[in-house]
Amino acid sequence: MSKILIVEDDLSIQALLHDFIKEAGYHVVLAADGVEALAKYSEQSFDLVLLDIMLPKIDGYGVLEVIRQKSDVPVIMLTALDDERDQLKGFDLQADDYITKPFSMPVLLRKIAAVLRRSSKQIDTPQTISYKDLTLDLAGYKVYAGEESIDLTPREFEILRELLIHKGRILTRQNLLQMLWKYEFFGEERIIDTHIKNLRRKLGAADYIETVRGVGYRMEKEDEKPTSR
Repeated sequence: MSKILIVEDDLSIQALLHDFIKEAGYHVVLAADGVEALAKYSEQSFDLVLLDIMLPKIDGYGVLEVIRQKSDVPVIMLTALDDERDQLKGFDLQADDYITKPFSMPVLLRKIAAVLRRSSKQIDTPQTISYKDLTLDLAGYKVYAGEESIDLTPREFEILRELLIHKGRILTRQNLLQMLWKYEFFGEERIIDTHIKNLRRKLGAADYIETVRGVGYRMEKEDEKPTSR
């Protein structure tokens, strides 16, 4: 039975969600503010989090940001904020879906089922990626160079992960933006260059990432030598 953490400060909506979702066959745990949500999340494991944004103490964005530092558990934002900027912020923080109030309970239940299906398909995927002396812990969002732990931001980790998954393939800035931001990006593509620069600095003397001038970046295969930097 999948366990769902519902974070909602409106007690009437919280009760409604609890009853419908429990009746649908899920185990439900409730939290009424951001601090309580993070406390319960740290105490036990969940298969999915339903997260309101406008919460006391710590808002939903803050809760999601903390969760994403530790886990890729599916998170559905459930909120009255329907402005595009609010939705984009949620997706930028790696929410899996964003549902605005008022909502249809049958639609919500189907979205929960769909997100859980996608999540379950990832269970058999590798939990680590190794490259030369680098090891990426995909579940824990951690990177090691040999035995040394390297502190990366979530975005830096994700760029490094995508480069390693597509090892030998050139990824353009637009490729990376679409992979990581999950929506059409209208800002400055050069933000990728800033992340790459920070990655290189943190990874140390060994330059793992090849710059393909005028095109993008790639992580060369281990039997290849880069042609340009």
